[in-house]
Amino acid sequence: MLKDLPLSEHIHQHCNESMERALLAERHPLWARSCPELKDIDFIRLGLLRCISVVDSGRHFLQTNEQIYGQLLPHSTYFKSLKSHRRTSMLETFEQQSYHLHSETLLSQGIDYLNPSSSLLMM
Repeated sequence: MLKDLPLSEHIHQHCNESMERALLAERHPLWARSCPELKDIDFIRLGLLRCISVVDSGRHFLQTNEQIYGQLLPHSTYFKSLKSHRRTSMLETFEQQSYHLHSETLLSQGIDYLNPSSSLLMM
C-alpha cells in the first residue's frame, strides 16, 4: 500500500481501478451491464468480504453484512448473482486487471512477488 489507508478503503480503491481497467480492456464488453439491484462493483466487494469474513454460510454472511454495514440485500438477488454467466465473464476480466495492478504495485516496490522465479530466490 502506498498510503496508510484502512483495508476497506484500499480494497474499494483497488476494485474501482481494476473495474475501470477491465472496462477499457475490451472494446464493447458483453458483460458490461447496469444492474441496479446489485451493481457489479458491489458484487465484487461482497465476494471479497465473504472470503475474508468468519461466517458459516452465505446466509450468515448476508446477515452479518447487514448488521455491520447496514446493507440490506435480498437473499435471492445475492444467490442468483452467484450463478450468473455474465458476472463470471466480468470477474474473469476483472481478475486479469486486478492481477496486473497488483504486479505493477509490487514491481514499483522493487520485488516481484508474483514472479515464479523470484519466489525461488526468497527460499
